[in-house]
Amino acid sequence: MSEKKSSQREPGFRGGPRGMGEPVQKAKDFKGTIRRLSAYLFEYKKAFIVVLLFSACSAVFSIIGPKLLGRIITELYEAVMAHSAGITFVLDFQYINRMMLFLVGLYAVSSLFSYFQNYIMSGVSMKITYEFRKNISEKIDRMPIKYFDSKTHGEVLSRITNDVDTISQTLNQSLAQIITSITTVIGVLVMMLSISWLMTLVALLVVPLSGMATMLVVKRSQKYFKKQQEYLGHINGHIEENYSEHNIVQVFNGEKEAVRKFQKMNEELYDSAWKSQFLSSMMMPMIGFIGNLGYVVVCILGGYLAVKRTIEVGDIQAFIQYMRSFTQPIGQIATISNTLQSTAAAAERVFEFLSEEEEIEEVTEAKIPTEVSGRVEFRNVTFGYTKERTVIRDFSAKIEPGQMVAIVGPTGAGKTTIVKLLMRFYEMQGGEILIDGNEVRSFRRNDLRSIFGMVLQDAWLYNASILENIRYGSFGRSDEEVYAAARAAHCDEFIRALPDKYNMILNEEANNISQGQKQLLTIARTILADPKILILDEATSSVDTRTEVLIQKAMLHLRKDRTSFVIAHRLSTIRDADLILVMKDGDIIEQGTQQELLESKGFYAELYESQFTNGDVEEAAVEEVIKEERQDQ
Repeated sequence: MSEKKSSQREPGFRGGPRGMGEPVQKAKDFKGTIRRLSAYLFEYKKAFIVVLLFSACSAVFSIIGPKLLGRIITELYEAVMAHSAGITFVLDFQYINRMMLFLVGLYAVSSLFSYFQNYIMSGVSMKITYEFRKNISEKIDRMPIKYFDSKTHGEVLSRITNDVDTISQTLNQSLAQIITSITTVIGVLVMMLSISWLMTLVALLVVPLSGMATMLVVKRSQKYFKKQQEYLGHINGHIEENYSEHNIVQVFNGEKEAVRKFQKMNEELYDSAWKSQFLSSMMMPMIGFIGNLGYVVVCILGGYLAVKRTIEVGDIQAFIQYMRSFTQPIGQIATISNTLQSTAAAAERVFEFLSEEEEIEEVTEAKIPTEVSGRVEFRNVTFGYTKERTVIRDFSAKIEPGQMVAIVGPTGAGKTTIVKLLMRFYEMQGGEILIDGNEVRSFRRNDLRSIFGMVLQDAWLYNASILENIRYGSFGRSDEEVYAAARAAHCDEFIRALPDKYNMILNEEANNISQGQKQLLTIARTILADPKILILDEATSSVDTRTEVLIQKAMLHLRKDRTSFVIAHRLSTIRDADLILVMKDGDIIEQGTQQELLESKGFYAELYESQFTNGDVEEAAVEEVIKEERQDQ
């Protein structure tokens, strides 16, 4: 379980300085992904052109600054030297003032360009992020259920959250930074050459030496970063599964074993983490040491050239500033190249999702379901989740309006699959399903599903009040109608006993009420929806016997004049069914009323006998309670 959960963690773990040293997820088709991503960017090409110009201007204005500052220093140096030699030297304060004001203006304009560049880029990146999320959200609505059957929830959610966020951050920060860095490197290199080609050559020697030091550290630390990421995932998964099921851990006295496993993984994480962090922390001191050696050499060489009158003293100061400005954007470009690889991988995952096969398109002239009586017919229906594995084979049945149809059979027989085909969650591979004589594919999916009300084995409630949970799907209904539905579902009494009654907020997992109460709320929701056809999939599997009887009484009222399909494990809940379909290996092997099936002594009779003769106390209890209820009536 831990491994499965940890695999859903987003890669991109940042371990070393500026993201160096960590494993980078790479795209399978980098060029193709960048080409598709560029199509999104092309819509905002005018904004991108402005951003590029502003980035370049911001870099250019900031580059000119050190050169002008060098002139001021040269002017001051000459004045100091003249004064030391006893020579009268008139310092041109007006010139210095003009240069200082000009410098302030340059840096102000540079900051202004940078501000507008970031402002425009933030707007563009957020619009593209919005477009991605909108496209993914709409795509999810068009995706067939079979896609989500083969993917974890975390994997799907990662596309719309982590992957899109990665793209957004790159668009917002890295693209403009690339332009600024490249412009800065080129501009600084030109300014350094304009001062001294010899000093520039010495300065450039620092770059390969720093690169060699970086590669040396990365090569040694990368394996520890990978191990750190791996064990961090294991620990997160271990903590998550033990916390979410802590009551089971305590019941089976598994605390010591859980702590032992945690300590073992924690030791591995500690060992890999301190090694990776120690090695990566050596990178900046090494680069700093090499850079400082470069400054020493440049200062000595600059002093020699100044004495020779080849350059001015202020040029030395300007050159050192340029040297600092030269190494920083090179490091940024190296980091951004890693970021672009991760971004391409994230974009590739998004585009893969957007390219997935969608549901069959809706019919052009769809029928609108009106005055549905509830007659359902299956004609030679065939279906398989894959071509190699057929689940439903040549299935045929007729259900008249108002009938209660029970579907029973062992696990994997295809019971739930039938109702999913009925609601077009899956598409048939052969045959037809008709409602009131109309083929289900002649309706739009939303119109078709509006006919049905469904109560599943796993009750779904969301983080909202009980009132809103019952009203889900019937948003226009009044509070009084909600109360009436709750009374019909026999959950009004327990709701009014809760602290905030109908306004009580259910938490994220809805674990502040019992499983049986959850199921009653979903039944109340279905009653409020007033569907034409009911589908009950093991609806009473999570409630006690007396609650089950209450639900059955509510269902009697709800099923009146409605066709209902009941998938049941407890055979006591379907004794009043008008038709029981017995399924095995995707085929209907028996059908009839319960009395007829018991008298035939076939497969259903075996199922019935196994539940009652093998000591199924709960089943017998239901029988007893039902007898009591009938006597009371």
